[in-house]
Parts: sequence; structure tokens; C-alpha cells
Amino acid sequence: MFLKFFGKKSEKSSRPQAEQPVIVDGIDQEMNYCPLCKAEYRADIKHCATCDVPLINGRDKLAQVREKKQALAKRSMQILPTDELVNIRKGPLKDMKTLQRVLAQERVPALLAGDEGGCGKGCCGPELYLQIKKEDLPLAMEVLARDFIKSTALDSHDLMHATAVFDQLAAETVCPACGCRFSPTVGACPECGLCFE
Repeated sequence: MFLKFFGKKSEKSSRPQAEQPVIVDGIDQEMNYCPLCKAEYRADIKHCATCDVPLINGRDKLAQVREKKQALAKRSMQILPTDELVNIRKGPLKDMKTLQRVLAQERVPALLAGDEGGCGKGCCGPELYLQIKKEDLPLAMEVLARDFIKSTALDSHDLMHATAVFDQLAAETVCPACGCRFSPTVGACPECGLCFE
């Protein structure tokens, strides 16, 4: 009985490698991927249902991931006194440290600098500036935009009404959050509760 148990186990482990999925860095090389939304598809599907763009195979996606990792590994995380710095955000210490960590994951070095114009009473907590090298500005803004979309789940929301303007003088207005039409005299959207007062 004891030998049968190990015999069965070894038979299972001798299964051909071709049947087992080849997953490296979270990418199944036998699947297809959307280059825009990063959705994963079976190998027989050729277009992304959401973005309507051609898919790339897992091997190409893995090559892209490795290339990006190599480029990130070459980036210096050091800020020199001669580097020109720019302020990209201002806020409480906790928020700025979170953004600093997000940037560090993409190998964008950032500093926190104090705000000279704080209230000085100690009631508000310190407001800090998040500073980066001027040359890193495009990459930093892209990283922070991706993080904002991910953390707020805006990528899964319908933003069709995001540009709607609340007009108190109009007979009817559109809620920029949900698209509900209502009278502006109500003061809040009856559908989602967004307040305009």
C-alpha cells in the first residue's frame, strides 16, 4: 500500500510538460493579451472585446515585461544636489509618503519637502511637497495617473457624463457622476446622492 501511494504520485509527476501551462511573471505564454487593458484571452481569440484591438501572444507580452524590468533596473534612484526638481503634489505626510512609494515601485525617485506657508498652529498637520527630477516628470505623471485609476476603480466606470456641468439656472441638469437628469432646485442627485449645495 505504501509503495502504491508513491508509485501513483510519481506517475502523475511524469506527465508531459506540454500539458502544464507555462506561467512566468504571472503571464501564461499560451494565452493572448490585450496591449491596452491587459485582459487575458484564450489563444484562439484574436481581438480584445473591450478595446477592439489585436491581441498579442503571451511570449510577446513576457518579452515586453522583461524589457520594461530591465529598463527600470537601469534607472537611478538617486537624486543629486545638481538635479532640477519640480513639485508635483502637495498634501499631508501620509498621502505624500504613499505616492512616494508608488513612484519608487516604478523606480522614479522622489523627495518630500516642507511647506513654509503652513498654518503654524499645529492643528492641520504638516503639508508637504512631493518633488521629483524634472526629467522624470512625464513618467511620474503616467505612473500617478495609472495609480489613481486603479485605486478609484475609474477604469471600470462609465465616464460619459464626467464633463457635465451643474447649472442652477437650467430647467433640467445632468449629474456628472451617474448621468441622472433632475431639476437643479433639488440640490442633490436623486439617483446617486451627489450633493451640489
